[in-house]
Amino acid sequence: MKKTWLIVIALVAFLGLWLFSGYNNLVTAEENVNSKWGQVENQLQRRGDLIGNLVETVKGYVAHEQKVFGQIAEARARLAGAQTPARAAQATGELEGALSRLLVVVENYPNLKADTNFRALMDELAGSENRIAVARKDYNEAVQYYNTSIRRFPTVIMANTLGFGPKEYFKAEERAKEVPKVRF
Repeated sequence: MKKTWLIVIALVAFLGLWLFSGYNNLVTAEENVNSKWGQVENQLQRRGDLIGNLVETVKGYVAHEQKVFGQIAEARARLAGAQTPARAAQATGELEGALSRLLVVVENYPNLKADTNFRALMDELAGSENRIAVARKDYNEAVQYYNTSIRRFPTVIMANTLGFGPKEYFKAEERAKEVPKVRF
């Protein structure tokens, strides 16, 4: 009888440790996803701040191109208000389209391209794009790990019981898959 109770107590203790460990692993994985998404938002904010400076520099040269500047401002506002990876991807696509139109405007002003401030801002913008790409990759890797964790047996039982649902990957819009046309 005593041996049976010891076995039952050992099994309950093992099950309890497994539950605590599994729960803590899920919480850690979920927080890693949230942290990685925060880094994506951080890099998007950095780019948004740089774009404001870039636009102001270009405005000094081309005051009559207000339509392009308005489109960039609207796209930046939508990106700042995006709450999900899907909305952020859509807003990023709109912003990238507006930036490409800005670059067409810049092509028409050779003096602007030679300006030191403009070149420095363009270099910073290119660096930001690289940082955003890395942050998106890191976020998607964290989502993959988390989503895999909540789907594995026996953790899937705990995840479903405790309300751990899948996270959304950052996906590019369809138009982002098109090859940009470069004209000289």
